[in-house]
Amino acid sequence: MARAISLTTAVFIASTTPLWADTWALAPSGAKFERIGDRETFLSFVSDNALKRFGITLNVQPDGRIDGRAFGQRVTGEWQWRDGYFCRDMYWGSMSIGSNCQEVKVSGDMLRFTSDEGRGDFADLRLR
Repeated sequence: MARAISLTTAVFIASTTPLWADTWALAPSGAKFERIGDRETFLSFVSDNALKRFGITLNVQPDGRIDGRAFGQRVTGEWQWRDGYFCRDMYWGSMSIGSNCQEVKVSGDMLRFTSDEGRGDFADLRLR
């Protein structure tokens, strides 16, 4: 079962081990999330919205770019939709966050990214 990830890990969009488990889920307990299984549905949510949480603003562009800011550092990267997963390679400032394919789910104005094709930790980000 996935667990909420640390703030630092949220910056990386569910790419590392949590520092404070069960601290950074934004969704209320019991929220119903529906899996997003294709690129077009994913883009319908992110194309005109930023992904946000405290200290983090990310833009996922239809052309495969990721840009934004996290705690004063620029975030850049690339993404593609592959076999039903959001696969990204990102940088936080000059530090490589690495590659990871993530399951994406939606509940209202929130997207949940779960690392390791849905088997790892998750980060909730609001659509704004």
